Amino acid sequence: MFETEVCKILNIKYPILQGGMAWVATAELAAAVSNAGGLGIIGAGNAPAEVVRSEIKKAKELTEKPFGLNVYYMSPFVEEIIDLVVEERVPVITTGAGNPGKHIDKLKRVGTKVIPVVSSVALAKRLNRLGVDAFIAEGMECGGHIGELTSMALVPQIVDAVDVPVIAAGGIGDGRGMVAAFALGAKGVQLGTRFVCAEECKVHKNYKEALLKARDRDTVVTGSSTGHPVRVLKNKLARKFLEMEKQGVPPEELEKLGTGKLRDAVIEGDVVYGSLMAGQVAGMISKIQPAREIIEEIISEASMIIKKLSEYRR
Repeated sequence: MFETEVCKILNIKYPILQGGMAWVATAELAAAVSNAGGLGIIGAGNAPAEVVRSEIKKAKELTEKPFGLNVYYMSPFVEEIIDLVVEERVPVITTGAGNPGKHIDKLKRVGTKVIPVVSSVALAKRLNRLGVDAFIAEGMECGGHIGELTSMALVPQIVDAVDVPVIAAGGIGDGRGMVAAFALGAKGVQLGTRFVCAEECKVHKNYKEALLKARDRDTVVTGSSTGHPVRVLKNKLARKFLEMEKQGVPPEELEKLGTGKLRDAVIEGDVVYGSLMAGQVAGMISKIQPAREIIEEIISEASMIIKKLSEYRR
């Protein structure tokens, strides 16, 4: 039932991708998702090539299934990361914060699939001409860096604008979200926040506990005045950031406030002054589960919903 074009392109069982979250998406999580039939993705973030190489090699030891790497184009090491992808023949990359156009030919020569993350129709149209394999249309409900459109508005417009499969992201946390994404024309989904509470995710237990305690209105968007808005869970850091924005503090000072705070949350477990990036689905997460259980639960829910919807036919 769920073997879509995305499954065929990526050689996976289920059209479910795990978000390539910096500091969060390690080889252990990516391998667990891939072993469960989805596509696990390592988050390169701003890490240097040798750190990323270690994660890629670890993933290869933990799974024989395809996995991906999220390449952050604002990283100072992006050229080295692309060379590493080619050298290690990483099956898939997702890209953010930049244009992968100049690297596509090099990546295609080793069989790497290229899937940009986009938050606007204009960007999708530009990249569509470059020969990418699919798009991830990411709505502003997601955690971390966000765009301006909701998934409900963005996904169908991207679907109509491009001629390759679209994967929906942002605000998707269970089988209901998956079915809704399919109804909008998507051929797959990407989940980030839900997988933070996978057993195999190595984030600090304090981060997971903060997600489990979160309610529907517990995320806020900081950094809108800097041009780089970020969705996070409310805490003292977020409140301070928002207060400084109200006071008109210059963007460079605000950026300085946020530097290193994601690592503080993920690695050190600082849930007070760390950056707890999380999507609006945080309020839907109630337990820590193995990645395989998360995926199987989503597929089971989606199957039941589709069956129930068929009862509405006249």
